[in-house]
Amino acid sequence: MAVLSRLSVLCGAQGRRALFLRAPVVRPAYVSAFLQDQPTPGSPGWCGTRHIHLSPSRHGFKAATLHWTGEKVVACLLLGLLPTAYFNPCSAVDYSLAAVLSLHSHWGLGQVVTDYVHGDTLQKAAKAGLWVLSALTFAGLCYFNYHDVGITRAVAMLWKL
Repeated sequence: MAVLSRLSVLCGAQGRRALFLRAPVVRPAYVSAFLQDQPTPGSPGWCGTRHIHLSPSRHGFKAATLHWTGEKVVACLLLGLLPTAYFNPCSAVDYSLAAVLSLHSHWGLGQVVTDYVHGDTLQKAAKAGLWVLSALTFAGLCYFNYHDVGITRAVAMLWKL
């Protein structure tokens, strides 16, 4: 659950007001209905921290957890494939690298699209373009592996220059 906190530096003892009490560090664009206001500002127990829950529902919680786990597994596979490709270059490693690199870059660029492309229609178009780009990347890497020297041998040839 994502929680944003409002910063109040130097929360005073004996009921004094905090410095920067009204200056939020992060201003979210949309605040969900789960805003917790206990205790209220100005009451004796309040130290200037307010928790804002940004996830309005838990319907996609399991899917998001599985997606995050999948991203971490792919990153670990990539870390293991790089030394394997160096010490044992073969076609199985080349095709594994093609799949893992394409998936890793697809998920990374997908987060960039989600974070920086605004507007529903524009975001859908950007995501469709990302799917096309990812499919072409995977197809191009597989074509290069099949019809040419492969990813690992191509990198080794670049290192020899």
